[in-house]
Amino acid sequence: MIDAVMKPKSVEQQLESLNIHPDEIPDEDISDVINLQFQLIEELHMDNEKLKSENQKLRDENNLLKGEQGKPNIPSSKKKQKGDISSENERKKQEPPKPKKSKSKKHKIKIDRTEICTVDLTDLPDDLEFKGYQRVVVQGIIIKTDNVEYKKEVYYSRSQNKTYIGKLPIGVKGEFNPEIKSLVYTTKHVSNMSESKIHEFLENFGIYISPATISRILTKNNELFDQEKDDIVLAGISSTIYQQIDDTSGRVNGQNHFVQILCNPFYTAYFTMPHKDRLSILKIFLGGKIKNYNFNEDAFTLLEKFRLTKNMIAKIRDMVFGQILDNEQMEQLLEKIFPDPSKGKNLRKRIMEAGAIAAYQQQTDYPVIQILLSDGAPQFKLITKWQALCWVHDGRNYKKLNPIVPLHKEKLEKFLDRYWNYYGKLLEYKNNPSSQMAEILSTEFDKLFSTKTKYRALDERIAKTKAKKEQLLLVLKYPELPLHNNDAELGAREQVRKRDVSLHTMTRDGTKANDTFMTIVQTAKKLGVSSYEYIHDRVSKSFCMPSLSELIEAEANKIAEINYDAG
Repeated sequence: MIDAVMKPKSVEQQLESLNIHPDEIPDEDISDVINLQFQLIEELHMDNEKLKSENQKLRDENNLLKGEQGKPNIPSSKKKQKGDISSENERKKQEPPKPKKSKSKKHKIKIDRTEICTVDLTDLPDDLEFKGYQRVVVQGIIIKTDNVEYKKEVYYSRSQNKTYIGKLPIGVKGEFNPEIKSLVYTTKHVSNMSESKIHEFLENFGIYISPATISRILTKNNELFDQEKDDIVLAGISSTIYQQIDDTSGRVNGQNHFVQILCNPFYTAYFTMPHKDRLSILKIFLGGKIKNYNFNEDAFTLLEKFRLTKNMIAKIRDMVFGQILDNEQMEQLLEKIFPDPSKGKNLRKRIMEAGAIAAYQQQTDYPVIQILLSDGAPQFKLITKWQALCWVHDGRNYKKLNPIVPLHKEKLEKFLDRYWNYYGKLLEYKNNPSSQMAEILSTEFDKLFSTKTKYRALDERIAKTKAKKEQLLLVLKYPELPLHNNDAELGAREQVRKRDVSLHTMTRDGTKANDTFMTIVQTAKKLGVSSYEYIHDRVSKSFCMPSLSELIEAEANKIAEINYDAG
């Protein structure tokens, strides 16, 4: 019998078998030496993993140049893959379980007709006594054409030399009724169907419509809905002191763009833009356009934070301090400072950002966002008075460490337990805020994030979290703030799903329509409104339903009244 060949132990297995705990060694010098060796092992392991990744990329590039394929990226079938950096499980453990909703939806079902199922009394006993009915509700839907031939009366007046023609019903325009148009909008923006599939779907039920017409319905003459989106954003920004923001990639006619998602509990709005800098974010906050640049003291404070040189700041101060410039004057200023257009690209942008942010904070045409909740991306910084950061994003950074030394794994797990326990205390504080508890939590934050573990990567990560104390603990001042940015991330996920079906929009009209209807559909979902009914109400010109912006205002007022009564 041949002995099985024993596989050599991995470095990780060998380290686990050693079971060494330097902190328990009385001799401090020996303890420090072992800790140093462990640190070197971690660093060498990280360097080795980076080199492996870089080598694989080079192999893939080489194979592509030779006309071959690179290494396929096949995800693991396991639920939790190695390297998973999600913090959702830890977060959800700290949050109280949501009350279970009743699965029964019978009370919501509209009864369109009632049929009596009779009993055949033939050959049954004579003493039968009627006891009423046993109700059984069966849901159904009928999809059939409703093609109408309208005969418009035509009258002619000889005396006035004028022809009078009967008018079509309100909402009927072109060859397709409001129901067809609303169905096209809904299948595209609610069901996420491609235009070719919408065409196939309609033709299966006897609606003969060209692909070009479907495209026109989706992208043209949407001014009413564009205005609805503008009203939604205005009402949404006015409804709370904070807004949440995130972004994801998008493509327009083959070019890379960025989709910004602005939201709060009452709405979600989408904006596709070619860039994702501060100026792009400010355009969103100002309803689509930066009108002027204010070079007050706040602007020069920002220039210092943007690390412009003292000489450059002094030069700009001498030229425009206290002035408000329009776009043309701003361009003239930049030409004076940078006569060579090929130089100073980043400095130009910083100067514009400083003036635009200062102008945004001072203007009164549009509500100014006080608090912006986001991840740590640079384009979201310094725009609003305060910035709140997402605890889930911060927690992901700890999951990225992925140590190989068992002792370091243990220290990471123990610290993360403390991390999420502290998060749970913040949740409790949100429900019952008090100045005394805020002070206790602030002190506890300092203590927790001053922890030294002798695992260098973890200690550096802890120090980075401590440096973000003001942004992470803004909730102590404003308990209504969420602790995470999941609402914006869920909005981004909807855009990703749409991108999976429709790789990119082709035209400016199509991009604008996509942003508009995603805003309407996702906001309607938050407000408990049927997207189809709402779109049909607008397409048919009925206007029986209140606008989504009115519903946002009503919901915000309702929450404010509840908080006022509770306070």
